[in-house]
Amino acid sequence: MEKDCQQIRREALKMSWFMRGGLTYDQAMALAVNERDLVGELIKDNLETTKKSGLPFF
Repeated sequence: MEKDCQQIRREALKMSWFMRGGLTYDQAMALAVNERDLVGELIKDNLETTKKSGLPFF
């Protein structure tokens, strides 16, 4: 159970970082599982677009 909690915290922190404050850690923690999955897909898509375009991400 602790391992699952740690993974959720890690995902929430990553989402908050990638969203550059557009989604706070507290908001990410309040998301339902399917909502976290959708945000994760959005982040992944944006990373791929950034890589393809050659624009700096960080």
